[in-house]
Amino acid sequence: MSRYGINGVETILYGVDDVAVCTRYFDDFGLILHDQSDAHAHFVLPEGSHVIIRHINDPLIPKSSIVGPGVQETIWGVTTQDGLDRLIRDLSVDREVRVDEDGTAHTFTDDGMAIGFRVFKKIPVISAPDPVNSPGNANRINQHRKWRTRAHPKTIQHVVFQMPDYEASWAFYRDRLGFLLSDIQRGFGIFARGDAAHDHHNIYFLNANLPFKGPGVWGMDGQIRFDHTNFGVDDVDEVMVGANYMERKGWPKSSWGLGRHRIASSIFMYLPCPTGGQAEYGADSDHLDDAWVPRTWNPMFGFFSFITNMAPFMLDAAPWEVDFAPGYTPPRKEGAHGAPTASAGGSDAAPKPATASSDE
Repeated sequence: MSRYGINGVETILYGVDDVAVCTRYFDDFGLILHDQSDAHAHFVLPEGSHVIIRHINDPLIPKSSIVGPGVQETIWGVTTQDGLDRLIRDLSVDREVRVDEDGTAHTFTDDGMAIGFRVFKKIPVISAPDPVNSPGNANRINQHRKWRTRAHPKTIQHVVFQMPDYEASWAFYRDRLGFLLSDIQRGFGIFARGDAAHDHHNIYFLNANLPFKGPGVWGMDGQIRFDHTNFGVDDVDEVMVGANYMERKGWPKSSWGLGRHRIASSIFMYLPCPTGGQAEYGADSDHLDDAWVPRTWNPMFGFFSFITNMAPFMLDAAPWEVDFAPGYTPPRKEGAHGAPTASAGGSDAAPKPATASSDE
């Protein structure tokens, strides 16, 4: 039985430098524009979730600990009013919770991030990826694949924030909001999902002290910053058609290109976004239920099984060296530059499961 019934991201509120440019970006990206003005833009996805864009100095943007533009507030969906009422009551014990006329509750996490909650009755979405043929396995006969011209995301699958104390950030979501642990990327971050959600993760707490500087994914400076939002599409074809369309419209290309994560198994394409951070097309992610056992991963082994444009720091990742362990491994202290080191009484190398295998 779920604790509160948090079923995913209901709304993300961006604070940006240029509302008009960011509106055009997400229109080209494939989101459905619901309404707009000089001060804001409001997109609605087929599942019923929302993307709202306002200027970073708009008085409706909450003042929080996040640095720079990007997602300034995440509104989490709750399946029932009873669950929302219990959540408001429990959080009000030690912090102010403001409730709007429409029933949306707003508050702040222990690390100063703005969050909210409202009842979210997700609209069922229908995906129709084409059957896949492979040698000796014909599933599509006398029929060509769909010829897509645009990507049209259906869901907000997850948000990612760079957090200086990512373990403490995760602990708040676990202990106060009832989020569930999905996986740990050792020394890099923690994947978690709402207690009534089935996406592999709805949020990723990324270590803001990793030694990666500069623009793009994993450019960080030790401060609380927005990193990216993942928008769910049907399949790899829609990912690539969307990326091609964005390039034709003059938006910058992905620096890493197309890839697939081992953690979550998902296809990814990160695109630079004028909101700050990245906008990600995602497809074919793992679906989890209560039988899931979290795993602890070697960070590079877990990050990708393939990627079209490997960055220099990815070249040493050995895909044939299977390196993950089922079950929760306590967090370890970190050495210089965020490198994991063994904690007292622990081993630096995670044990390998007896069933681990690789066909690479």
